[in-house]
Amino acid sequence: MPAFSFEALDAQGHARKGVLEADTARAARGLLRAQALVPLAVEPLAGTGAQAAAGGGFFAARVFNATGLAVWTRQIAGLVSSGLPLERALTALADEAEDERQRNLVANLRAEVNAGSPFARALAQHPREFSPIYTAVIGAGESSGNLGLVLDRLADDLEERQALQAKLMGAALYPAIVTVVAIAIVLFLVTYVVPQVANVFAGTKHALPLLTQAMLAVSSFVRGYGWALLIAIVLIAFCARAAYASAVFRPKIDAAWLRLPLVGRLARGYNAARFASTLAMLAAAGVPILRALQAAAETLSNTAMRADALDALVLVREGAPLASALAQKKRFPGLVAMFARLGEQTGQLPVMLQRAASQLGGEVQRRAMQLATILEPLLIVAMGLVVMLIVLAVMLPIIEMNQFVK
Repeated sequence: MPAFSFEALDAQGHARKGVLEADTARAARGLLRAQALVPLAVEPLAGTGAQAAAGGGFFAARVFNATGLAVWTRQIAGLVSSGLPLERALTALADEAEDERQRNLVANLRAEVNAGSPFARALAQHPREFSPIYTAVIGAGESSGNLGLVLDRLADDLEERQALQAKLMGAALYPAIVTVVAIAIVLFLVTYVVPQVANVFAGTKHALPLLTQAMLAVSSFVRGYGWALLIAIVLIAFCARAAYASAVFRPKIDAAWLRLPLVGRLARGYNAARFASTLAMLAAAGVPILRALQAAAETLSNTAMRADALDALVLVREGAPLASALAQKKRFPGLVAMFARLGEQTGQLPVMLQRAASQLGGEVQRRAMQLATILEPLLIVAMGLVVMLIVLAVMLPIIEMNQFVK
């Protein structure tokens, strides 16, 4: 049954807004009049796709961010697991939603479910909010009759992924701030302080120290060609981004990234943890292994590892065990193949893959924190050395002048 957003006046003349379900807009107005409301505007929500539910066009913000989606999934999982029918759970979430776009989206889902559409199909009509993996997991839960359990596992996966990303961002935040501050300080000293030295000693006939001359040359270059240098950096960054987005260069760039000493290992661990976690969740939900492998491969942001996962899918389709297929792909950590082998031997593949994902995620967090701990003092020392060179370039002419006077 379609959903309609409405604006009406009650008997006291107060404005009322909300969402109701009816066959037509005329029927919706009739329902409002039956509630002693005077309809002012009735607009359809259902059947217009994600944009109508979201209340925006192509450039509108998503209704659910990553954290909001995890919270919403946890809420509906709790309601469904407690025995509440899906339609009533969606009604409760729509009534409790504080954001109007979220309320409209949930009402749209409820209308589709009431019309007889499976929950997964209703979610699939909003691909901007719900990924294909999200809908596939819920579809598997509906097929197996364990929707509440599947929603709980899906919420766990979303929360764990958010926690890992937050820790990685936290580890990279301090070095990024130090780098930006250092660049700002050095630019200020080079473009403002150093030229003052040139003005002070311009009238003297003594040759300036070599370090001061070099710093003045750098200052003159930055002040004269700074904008050109900035434009060149922006163009290089744009070209690099375009090359990374192309299907020809991106696999080569991703493969080279994985070979880097420190960050390459972090990238391998992060992608492998995400792959193992998604595969475990899909397998536990009852998704066939080939379909689960396909979906798990699509979650990999590194195209080189994605290609390896798809190659492993081909091997599994030809009859090879999952562990053997993954063991042939050296970009995947051996831990994934080892736990997959244990899972196949014990008949607990989802459990073992989840353990592999947990171990890989923990290792990624530890290595990221170690890398951040090493980078912090190195950046501070590097900034101190640069500032010291600039100060020496300023002070050396003054010291030589004092010695000459004496």
